[in-house]
Amino acid sequence: MQTDQQRVTAPPAANEPLLQVQRLTKNFGAVQVLRGVSFEAAAGEVTALLGDNGAGKSTLIKCVAGTHVPDGGQILLGGVPQNFRTPSDATRAGIETVYQDLALADNLDVVANLFLGREYTRTLIPGVVRAINEEAMELRAKEALSTLRINIPSVRSLVAQLSGGQRQSIAVAKAVLWSPQVVILDEPTAALGVAQTRQVLDLVLRLRERGLAVIVITHNMHDVFEVADRASVMRLGRRVARFNIKEVTPDDVVAAITGARAFDTADVA
Repeated sequence: MQTDQQRVTAPPAANEPLLQVQRLTKNFGAVQVLRGVSFEAAAGEVTALLGDNGAGKSTLIKCVAGTHVPDGGQILLGGVPQNFRTPSDATRAGIETVYQDLALADNLDVVANLFLGREYTRTLIPGVVRAINEEAMELRAKEALSTLRINIPSVRSLVAQLSGGQRQSIAVAKAVLWSPQVVILDEPTAALGVAQTRQVLDLVLRLRERGLAVIVITHNMHDVFEVADRASVMRLGRRVARFNIKEVTPDDVVAAITGARAFDTADVA
């Protein structure tokens, strides 16, 4: 029997994006925030989601992440319709989101943050007592950080002691640790210095190399042209343009964001 949320284990059909959002609508009272938005993200690509504040980007992503329930339209993962009612539904289906606030606990070390709420346990007394398996979590944490080439002093360092770039990298590793298919990054380089930004952008490229569908919400046009393969532009609750980054200039993208130039919107609902 088919359930509302299915984790996709087989690749989508040829030329079919892994994630598809079809004519999504979302209202908050009398305010229509999403007006039939379509959006897609392919495995092994970085897709930038762009638009001014109030364009609807965050609402769209929160619908995909299960934080908001859309009023209309549908979300498909690997061609399978999904019905996310909570963030846990989206996570079980294979979608992880790293929000701008990172949701890290400064007073805990890296291992504790990576496994927060998903701790490994071991049995002390069968059926009676279980304990957190610190050794197994530390080993898995080291493996994950090594695979993603994330350099930190120690997996037992407190998150409060890490740089902004390292903190962002740990938040991404926390998402990737659970083998998602889609990773959504909300303003991943906001407030970071040049070296820290480079560190995070390199990590985004490594996620792409791993075959994940990566969605980056950003206002930084340099970041877009540094790592993105495609871009979708939203304005006033609609998608107004989509681009292959190799075929456009930053001026083209900015013109779509500001509305300074009209693009063919016949296929960008």
